[in-house]
Order: sequence, then C-alpha cells, then structure tokens
Amino acid sequence: MNIAGIIGARTIRRVSAFGDFCRFTGQSLSWIFGVVTHWRNLRLVFPQFFEVATRSVPVVMITGMFVGMVLAVQAVMQFKALGLDAKLGTIVNLSALRELGPVLAGMMLAGRVGGGITAELGTMRVTEQIDALRAMGADPLRVLVIPRFLACVLMSPVLVMYTSVMAILGGFAISVYVYGINAKDFWESSAMSIGYFDIFQGPVKSLFFGAAISLVSCYKGFRCQAGAAGVGRACTEGFVISCMAILVLDLFIGMFLNTLEVFFYGMRSIF
Repeated sequence: MNIAGIIGARTIRRVSAFGDFCRFTGQSLSWIFGVVTHWRNLRLVFPQFFEVATRSVPVVMITGMFVGMVLAVQAVMQFKALGLDAKLGTIVNLSALRELGPVLAGMMLAGRVGGGITAELGTMRVTEQIDALRAMGADPLRVLVIPRFLACVLMSPVLVMYTSVMAILGGFAISVYVYGINAKDFWESSAMSIGYFDIFQGPVKSLFFGAAISLVSCYKGFRCQAGAAGVGRACTEGFVISCMAILVLDLFIGMFLNTLEVFFYGMRSIF
C-alpha cells in the first residue's frame, strides 16, 4: 500500500473514532437529568466524590506548592534586575490563578483520576461486567459514566482552588523567606492587580477540563481491547488525549475569557 493510502486509512479511522466518541458523549449526557433527579441514581455519585476529590487533594496541593516555588525562583532574579521585585507577587499570583493552577490540576487529575477510571472500566469491559449490567437491564452509561462525569465536573473547581492557593503560598514562601522580597509589597501588589475575574477564571476552565477528562477516560475504558495489554494501551491513550484536550481547551477558553474581560472591564495594566 502506498503512503497516501496509509495516511488516508489512518485519517478515516481517526475521524470514525471521533464520531464514535461524539455519539458516546451524547448518549452519556442524555442520562444526566435522570441521574440528578432520582435519589437511587444520585447516590452513585457520592462515592465518586471521594475517589475524585478527597483522594486527589494531597497530590494537587503538593503540585501547586512546588509549582509556585519554581515560578518564584525563575522570576525573582529578572524582576530584581529590572527593579520590579515589589511586583513579583502580581506575576506569581496571576499565573497561579489564571493558568498554572487549573492546567496543572487538570494534568494531575488526568493522570490520577482519568487513568484510574480508564483502568477500572477497561477491566470491567474485558471481564464482561459491562455486558452483565446490560443483561440485568441497567444502562452502563447511567451507572458507570454519569456518576464519574458529575464527580469530575463538580469537584475539579474545588481541586483547582486548592492548587492555586498552595501555588500562591509556595511562591510567597520562596520570594519572602529565601530571596528577601518584602512581604507587604508582595501582597499589596497582588491585591492591586488581581480582580474577581482573575479568581474565577481557573474554576471556570476546570469545569471543561473535568468534563473532558471524564468523558475521554470513560470512552477509552468502554472501547478498550481485550487483555491486559488492551487495558494498558487504553490508559495511555486516555491520559495523552486528556492532556492534549486540556491544553487545547485552555487556549480557546482563555481567549474567550480575555475577550469578555476586555469587553466588561477594558484593558488594564498589572504594573
């Protein structure tokens, strides 16, 4: 087969897989109203809150703290050289709130939560437990997908806030106690530059990140190939696609939110 034929065949497979994912997403989301309006279905969500949120708190907090520290280490010398060391808090806090907090929390969720979801559902598919649910008259999308989807969407903003707060505190600790930045200047510059719009950007982005992680992970689990190798391949593909989706969503949502900010508040300077 020539190169054009190989490229064409792979392109068709990718487009077909994307269409299958869109159909899977539509079928899954059609169950949301039925789940949230019936206690018998809604109680399936609460164990997922524990798995998604509570178990992820230490991971995202440690990640956020060290990211804030690294950001301060990389920026402090340049700011001191420019005589803008009093403004270091603005850069650290804005970066943590608008970009680093939500993106890195999403990456950690894609690895810890998304990988776990794919492995769990993939194992259920390989061992025919999903088929058994269908045989008993229960829709696997209602029982397995929607509880995980709701947990990821609803808990992602909470985890992002943990990440951002720890990033800010980590950046503060390094800036003040290691490099001698004045603590009052650090917080005053932040208070003058950061608005409510900056604070809520991260949680808004995380809603879309959580939705993407859960849907991609569930889809890969439902469509994984047989055997341990199939489950492992599905976990790898789910993690990679989730990370790519997070970065793409971050770009377009960031552009949209920046447009809204300029529309409502106009251009503003952080210095």
